[in-house]
Amino acid sequence: MNPPCEQILEVLSAWLKPRLDAASSTWIQERQALVRTNDKKGFFLAFGLTPRKVGKADLALTADELTRAVSVRPGWNPEGWSVDQAVRSLLVLSLPDQDAGSLVATLNQLFGTGEVGELVALYQMLPLLPHPSAHILRAAEGIRTNIKAVFCAVAHRNPFPAEQFSEDQWNQMVLKCQFIDVPMSPIVGLDQRANPRLASMVVDFIHERWAAKRRVPPEMWRCVGRYADQRGLDDLKQVLTTGSPVDRQAAALALSECPDPVAVQILSGTSDLEQAIKAGTISWSSIDESSRG
Repeated sequence: MNPPCEQILEVLSAWLKPRLDAASSTWIQERQALVRTNDKKGFFLAFGLTPRKVGKADLALTADELTRAVSVRPGWNPEGWSVDQAVRSLLVLSLPDQDAGSLVATLNQLFGTGEVGELVALYQMLPLLPHPSAHILRAAEGIRTNIKAVFCAVAHRNPFPAEQFSEDQWNQMVLKCQFIDVPMSPIVGLDQRANPRLASMVVDFIHERWAAKRRVPPEMWRCVGRYADQRGLDDLKQVLTTGSPVDRQAAALALSECPDPVAVQILSGTSDLEQAIKAGTISWSSIDESSRG
């Protein structure tokens, strides 16, 4: 369950106060007071003017502030948020009428006319909004875009998809990362929401890449290991034998996560990789860093 809006508002206000000058702080306080009167015209105007009034500087949250975010809203990771995105979230959460129908109607107007920066802010704030189930279709629409910044606002460092998406929606989002060339590693719940259907889809995707003589991103095997069938195990064995060093690491790590005894047997033939995994020197984070240079 999402925390009360007032709790999130307190956190956002605390972050913004030391990062803004007096004029910007005054403008926010005045706009927030106006929004609380349910002045929709004033709200929409303020939402659009926010970057001009407060700037687009990175919030540059400290480790303690990021920890505070998680304590208030589990899974929330505003690392990389900018000042204007935080202010826009504050304005939306200050709306006095937060019943599902009214909130969705207001958000629909913003989404319908929003430019990229506004869409990014809106999708990033989804896990903070009340009535999460009312925003599922909107989030699903966000993962259909080919605009990387908008897609990543939904898919990366955002707990909303893991909590609310159906299996089909989830699988679509994970695979879409490869089609628009963004990493999967920042997806919240990537391992927890792994599923047999996704593993099969990823293996199909990998075979298509191989047939086209195109490189397979090593992180793709992360979606296969836990639910690898015989075809997946055969592919992992092949990569373990013929792949590049980072590909072999990914295949070995995927095999180490597979409960099938055949996977254990395959992995046992590569004692160096097996030992490195046990020692923690091979992880999906290290593989991601190696594969992306």
